[in-house]
Amino acid sequence: MTDIAAPTIDTRKRLSVIWMIPLVALALGVWMVVHAKLSEGPVVEIHFATAESIEAGKTKVRYLNVEVGQVEEVRLSDDMKGVVAMVRVDQDARHLLREETQFWVVRARVGAGNISGLGTLLGGAYIELSPGGGTVEQRNYVGLETPPLTPAGAPGIKLNLLSEHAGSVNTGDSVLYNGYEVGRIEGMGFDDVLNLVRFDVFIDAPFDRLINSSVRFWNISGISVSASASGVEVQTGSLDTILLGGVAFHLPEGAHAGLPVESGADFKLYDNFSSMQEQPYQHSIDYVVEFSQSLRGLLPGAPVEYRGIPIGTVKRIMAAEVIADIHQKNGAPIPVLITIEPGRVGLPDTAESVELIQQDVADSVSQGFRASLEIGSLLTGSLYINVDYHPDAESEVMGEYAGRASIPSIQTGLGRIEEQVIEFLSKANELPVAETLKSVDTMVNSLTETLRSMDELLSDREMQQLSAEMMAAIKELRSVLTGLSPEGPAFQSFESSVGKLNETLANLDELTRTLKDQPNALILPTKFPADPIPGATY
Repeated sequence: MTDIAAPTIDTRKRLSVIWMIPLVALALGVWMVVHAKLSEGPVVEIHFATAESIEAGKTKVRYLNVEVGQVEEVRLSDDMKGVVAMVRVDQDARHLLREETQFWVVRARVGAGNISGLGTLLGGAYIELSPGGGTVEQRNYVGLETPPLTPAGAPGIKLNLLSEHAGSVNTGDSVLYNGYEVGRIEGMGFDDVLNLVRFDVFIDAPFDRLINSSVRFWNISGISVSASASGVEVQTGSLDTILLGGVAFHLPEGAHAGLPVESGADFKLYDNFSSMQEQPYQHSIDYVVEFSQSLRGLLPGAPVEYRGIPIGTVKRIMAAEVIADIHQKNGAPIPVLITIEPGRVGLPDTAESVELIQQDVADSVSQGFRASLEIGSLLTGSLYINVDYHPDAESEVMGEYAGRASIPSIQTGLGRIEEQVIEFLSKANELPVAETLKSVDTMVNSLTETLRSMDELLSDREMQQLSAEMMAAIKELRSVLTGLSPEGPAFQSFESSVGKLNETLANLDELTRTLKDQPNALILPTKFPADPIPGATY
């Protein structure tokens, strides 16, 4: 009988294969959670003034119209002055979160210069992301209330323009160079430290190389009309700047390019082109000119010219000094402060040129160098100061007023004519008009009596009879004179006698010459030479 092996019974507990399914599911779930956490992008806080158009779980974040995140939560800020939007940014867009990254809400906007965001009327508002410079990743940002006019990181240069008043320049206005748009006004605010209005300007590359320390900015908004001694000037920019406003920049006339400037440099914003051109030179010399005539029409900034060549400008009329000077007599001349700039006449803008002008003016005064007021425009009545040589002027020397050298003045043109007319009228006023009129009246009365006497004389009958006899005598005299005229017989007979007398005198003259040459011609016959025989021609 064969032995049958006894079964071996294993009493150890084993895990059922059925339990592998939930274990795998658990592991897969854990892996998915970990993977989701690892692939989940960061959450950033964006501060806005209001939550308008922002909804949690609905408002998207886009870059170049590609979704890169979503708003997860919207709450009030800690100071209760704004809102904070908690935005989840995708992991693959994490590198866009830099130091200068900007966020703003894109919604339909209608402004004076443009219309934007019309697509959000159907699709809804969203938050636009614009990556900035730098490499440091941030988690806290301040959202912009309006879209930036220049993308972050765009090549160019940022400047600050400072002005005493805002005028008509606004955010979004153009910046022009020679009429071409090279930049824009990005923003404006008030600097409470300087008490000035500040405009943030961005100049696009490659036009940023036009900016240097010597350029000047001025307001070209609307139409600028100015009246000066040169006439009426009308200055405008482009059509956009006329309607919306704008700023232009350029080098002042006669100025040279300065040094390069860094981003964030400050520049003054001038009110207009004329004010921008004032004092473009660093070296100048001041003189005082005293005038006795009216200064109406002479304004600060009026040109000072030498034979039509601008050499300077009028600084101001020194009326305050005249009033403050107790030693001034009534009717004293009014001084005018002018400045002469050597750079305007082609001389170097240096101190040596100033000394040269000083010496030249001092030597020229004794030679008749004078200043005069001239009319620059009959339309506006504006005046300017002209300096020139007047050899016939009275000899004078360089004077001094308020510590400054004084150039003598002279009246010319209409001012001189006006002075002469006034002088003539003054002399005429001094004449004894009453006595002269009395003498004239007496003379007129005497003449009237004389005419009356002549009328009575001509009315007398004897005078009329005498007149008839005089007329008969005049007729006889006329008849005699007619006979003596060239056509009359007496004159023709006289003319014939004179002809015969001339012929006789000619014969007598010939006889006299013959007797002079041959005294015996009266006794001996005169020998006449033989007739010449013409020679033969061969």
